Amino acid sequence: MKKQRIIPEADFMHQAINEAFRNCTQLRGGPFGAAIVRNGKLLAKARNSVLVHDATAHAEMNAIRLASRKMKTFDLSGCIIYSTTEPCPMCFSAIHWARIDAVIFGTSTEDAQKAGFHELLIDDKTLQRLGKSTVQLFPGFMRQECNELFEVWQKLPGRKYY
Repeated sequence: MKKQRIIPEADFMHQAINEAFRNCTQLRGGPFGAAIVRNGKLLAKARNSVLVHDATAHAEMNAIRLASRKMKTFDLSGCIIYSTTEPCPMCFSAIHWARIDAVIFGTSTEDAQKAGFHELLIDDKTLQRLGKSTVQLFPGFMRQECNELFEVWQKLPGRKYY
């Protein structure tokens, strides 16, 4: 199967960033957002909602659930996921199992840990290599804008998630 040529697009990352910013007012989870695109069209967007009593409710997981429901299949081949931060091992595994073609992300796992989040320091490149995954990785896309989410989050009174 031929890999699609992927050129990251700012509009789709902005969808993910806007979802993450919503958590800075609602405090339903950390400042993380994701958007899934297929054939140049937005299929799903979501934000982290772990504080609604579900440790698996990361932005990427929520977006995958929405996209799968919309497409009525687990197989999201042909899709690209945009994430404000490098997906954690759980999310990268779900991206792999959903057969998403690529993940485009802003900040790294290390950036999230430096911002105070409880991250496992296993990057997606290592997971890709160890798991022999065909998911294409596009790190550091709009990193500065995505890093601003952490800065906003750290200034919030009453934030609970770390």
